[in-house]
Amino acid sequence: MFIVLIRTIFLYFLVILVMRLMGKRQIGELQPYEFVITIMISDLAALPMQDTRLPLILGIIPIITLLFIKTILTQLQLKSQFTRKILEGEPCILVCKGKINYKALKKQQINLDELMEELRLAGYFDLNEIEYAILENNGQLSFLTSQSSSSSASVDTSCSSNTQPLSSGSEPQASTQSNTQNTNSNASGSESSSKNNKKSNSTGSSGSNSSSSSSNSNSSGNSNSTQVPRLPIIYVLDGHVNNNALTTSGKNKVWIEHELKKHHINSIKDVLIAMIDTQGKFVYQLYDKNDNVKGAKK
Repeated sequence: MFIVLIRTIFLYFLVILVMRLMGKRQIGELQPYEFVITIMISDLAALPMQDTRLPLILGIIPIITLLFIKTILTQLQLKSQFTRKILEGEPCILVCKGKINYKALKKQQINLDELMEELRLAGYFDLNEIEYAILENNGQLSFLTSQSSSSSASVDTSCSSNTQPLSSGSEPQASTQSNTQNTNSNASGSESSSKNNKKSNSTGSSGSNSSSSSSNSNSSGNSNSTQVPRLPIIYVLDGHVNNNALTTSGKNKVWIEHELKKHHINSIKDVLIAMIDTQGKFVYQLYDKNDNVKGAKK
């Protein structure tokens, strides 16, 4: 019993020393080859502790060997980008400009349910809010939202098929016309200001009351115009109808087929995802012929 106690204490401090020499990364930040080395070290340390018939050196030598291999691989990664690409891989884009990169999902063996769950856990319920969702080498998702990218001056057109152009070019003309009307109204207002100052106080008080009432009505109209975000409902996912979502929302398969036919979609199998977003709009995305992303339409 005393021998087992001594062997356990020795191997415990040896494993701690080896893990400290391997670096200060947490379990979630370990690369695949580092995670494998960690598991192998724990197994090699457990064997001499359980079986006293095995010499202690049979557990020490493999642990030191794994530490030596990890040190060599780390030095190669620091000096060679090609080695980092082989051992760690590269980050991949799962969502680009509000569109799901289905080809990258299949390559990383991630289904749509897992992707939507990760997006909800990160606080994003609409795909249109996400400019980029990148799967890092450690398995975590990093996001670039439309709000954070709106301040940048340069525009990335690599995934610009989802962006919508301006409806027409008449808006700038309307703004210039409104500016000229404002200047004319200001000029006429300056001429009539002297006349308006000669009015009685009663009319001034009534005007103030009317202006306050109009401001109150505008504020109440603005409060009523704001829509409360709703929980998005996914009706079609990966070419299959979500019957549970249809049942809970009081709809059926005929309804979803009718909605898809409005957008000239004849088969549900062509739909990657179809849902009602937080604004109550029907949003869908189709498969591409090469399993690439096709622009989402509203």
